[in-house]
Amino acid sequence: MKQSFDRLVDDLLDKGFFLEQAVEILERTLITRTLERTGGNRSAASKLLGIHRNTLQKKMLDFKLERKPPRKAPAAARRSAAS
Repeated sequence: MKQSFDRLVDDLLDKGFFLEQAVEILERTLITRTLERTGGNRSAASKLLGIHRNTLQKKMLDFKLERKPPRKAPAAARRSAAS
């Protein structure tokens, strides 16, 4: 595990990534994959990540990972679109 991490750090340095960029990539990827593994369950994801649920939600907003379901059009708009 340490060797893999060391290679990752070397690769990021070789490609000119700054610390802030590397941290963002790591956080975004960890959050995304954890949410995938938990089926989008934020409470379960926050427990796996070891952070408070509110912290997870803030990071999701910061990284634009917030996905809201599409809103349904009002019934009148659906009827007129079908005509």
